[in-house]
Amino acid sequence: MKITILGGGGFLGRKLAQRLAAEGGLDGRPIAELTLFDLAEPAPLEAPFPVRRLAGDVASAADVAKAVPEGTSVVFHLAAVVSAAAEADFDLGMRVNLHGTLAVIEACRKLSTPPRVLFTSSVASFGGGQSALLPDEARQVPGNSYGAQKAAAELLLADASRRGMLDLVSIRLPTVIVRPGRPNKAASSFVSAILREPLLGLETPLPVGEDFRVWVCSPRRAVDWFLHAAVMDTAPLGIDRGVNPPGLAVSVGEMLAALTPAERALVRSEPDAVIAGIVGGWPAEFAATRAKKLGFAPQEGVPAILAAFREDDLAATRADRGM
Repeated sequence: MKITILGGGGFLGRKLAQRLAAEGGLDGRPIAELTLFDLAEPAPLEAPFPVRRLAGDVASAADVAKAVPEGTSVVFHLAAVVSAAAEADFDLGMRVNLHGTLAVIEACRKLSTPPRVLFTSSVASFGGGQSALLPDEARQVPGNSYGAQKAAAELLLADASRRGMLDLVSIRLPTVIVRPGRPNKAASSFVSAILREPLLGLETPLPVGEDFRVWVCSPRRAVDWFLHAAVMDTAPLGIDRGVNPPGLAVSVGEMLAALTPAERALVRSEPDAVIAGIVGGWPAEFAATRAKKLGFAPQEGVPAILAAFREDDLAATRADRGM
């Protein structure tokens, strides 16, 4: 089995690759080769199988074709420009999030056997805001360029799947917390920062109120969902290949309550109208009924999320930050 991770240098791509390396196979099948592809060459990975590390442009059909060679069984399409960056730079967001997806379709349709494609879409492809509890059949009405690009990519991939060019599962990821490393340009970056920075002993701004609710998942659970989607029976999906996975609806105040008083004191209120304007339109909760029936595991509570971060990423984050 050959597997490709587009966005293999990103934090979820690295975690997915490490999990595959630890397990040595997927669904009982050994991995013959793993390709990690990103804008910069991904870091080396110790694995019991060959690992190719490629640098390239996901919007380049030629570059993506090199990353998805003949015999590829599974493509994890994680490559993206994040929300606030896509909103600030429309051309960059379109190039990576939309035209990059077209390059993935082009690469997959050239393979003799259509591969399973796991695409990471986003809750940002929906509207509804703080009062929403969206059912599975809710329409995608994004209020930002990132969400629009993700929704458009979903539709194009689903049509390619319908035509037999690939076998798609689109997972509309919740906000993933706690992200290791440093803050990034995602509008939702603060959701990780208000937990991660206090654990590092650092102050951090809070751009929304403590009553702000958000739909979240942990990196561990996200990788679980990716691996399940890579091997699940897709026949029950029909032509609707989008899945709202069972994340966790939680308020900022509830997240802060999981910190010690000293840690919580490091989070300072600093309203940001731009950030609030982007994330305020995202739904606060999904029913996720379909995903549960399809075998996607639900997200555990905030204490479990924090425990996983301490175990998996706190030490590495300290080292990365020179602490």
